[in-house]
Amino acid sequence: MEYVRLGKTDLLISRVAFGAMRLADASSDEEAAKIVRTAYDAGINFFDVSHQTPVSEKLLGEALFDIKRNVFLSTATSAKTSAEIKADLEESLMTLHCDTVDLYQLEVNKFLPLQGGADKIYETLQELKEQKKINHFGIVTTNFEVAVKAVESEQYETLQFPFSMISSPHTIELVKLCEEHDVGFIAMQPLGGGLVDNIPLAFGFLSQYENVIPIWGAHTLEQMKQILFFNEHPPVIDEKFHEDVERIRNFFN
Repeated sequence: MEYVRLGKTDLLISRVAFGAMRLADASSDEEAAKIVRTAYDAGINFFDVSHQTPVSEKLLGEALFDIKRNVFLSTATSAKTSAEIKADLEESLMTLHCDTVDLYQLEVNKFLPLQGGADKIYETLQELKEQKKINHFGIVTTNFEVAVKAVESEQYETLQFPFSMISSPHTIELVKLCEEHDVGFIAMQPLGGGLVDNIPLAFGFLSQYENVIPIWGAHTLEQMKQILFFNEHPPVIDEKFHEDVERIRNFFN
């Protein structure tokens, strides 16, 4: 497993990160635990979930209960006020069986909290960091303008945004912007929301960007093993690879 630095957080993260949002879809709690432990045994040390999927958050916390000191945990909130953010975090800490979340992310759409805002949300995040309830905080969004604003503000340590081989050139520029500002880029939907079915090609494309951490989701053990196999057997990045990627990109763009 390859490990890379997640921007200014300085966390050394596995290049294959585990998105736990669909753990609730596993056939049983035991199956969910096997999926998580298979990922961990293969070297994955970054596990991402959201408070919006409380069952998955609970399953992840239980699966990592005895090894959580060896991994980095990330969860997110879509709360809109400081009080709601604090309440969500307390619930997440209890569910994940930990005192601190390594990365706490705000899920935002059109509104981006910034330092000095009347909402005091940014100051709340700083306060939670000072209290050591969170170690780092970032943004999750699908809004391109909000993403750019978050990166350029230099007030957030990470950005989670959709990125795959069918993403537009604008998104590739966003990835480069994150690198310039030392903001960790976490790629959600690495298969384009299900539109990409060539997993090796998808792996190869994302591996070209050293500052990108793709979040791979799995709700069956077979899916997890498939992800790990393609990570260990990536495609050769040659002329044919680039031709295949360009053909698929042109089809969707």
